[in-house]
Amino acid sequence: MDIKTFADLIDWTRQLHDHLAKCLSHGAEKHRQEGAKLLLEYLSDHEAKIAKMVESFEEKADTKAMHTYVYDYLSHKPIDISESCNMAFESLDYDSICMEVFNFHEQVMDLYRTLMGKAETNAVRELLESLLAMEKHEAMRLASQTGRMHDL
Repeated sequence: MDIKTFADLIDWTRQLHDHLAKCLSHGAEKHRQEGAKLLLEYLSDHEAKIAKMVESFEEKADTKAMHTYVYDYLSHKPIDISESCNMAFESLDYDSICMEVFNFHEQVMDLYRTLMGKAETNAVRELLESLLAMEKHEAMRLASQTGRMHDL
């Protein structure tokens, strides 16, 4: 996807979460371990919900901020979700699955932090702060829930 504006960036982020949800679901269908299968199903559902949350940013964000060009995106290391999907979640153990998903969220948060530090307007900075806060909250929620599931 060619990312030129913050609207493109947010749509791309939504697509990443949606794609990860599908990869996790695919892994759940084929995984042999019941605990890992349940984890993958939970993570898939959660990623789909995050995609919907990101979509709501697309609908509610400040129009000027959304049409602002993202100049520094290309200098940031792009997030490649296809690498995670190619590794076949169905063959990973519980901890490795968690590590991959948390790594994905950390990359998204790092992107937002980098762009936030270079934001030229308050509207863009506020948009990125909101996106970062949502990602942080959801990552913490995932960590808490996956920890509880692992304890069971």
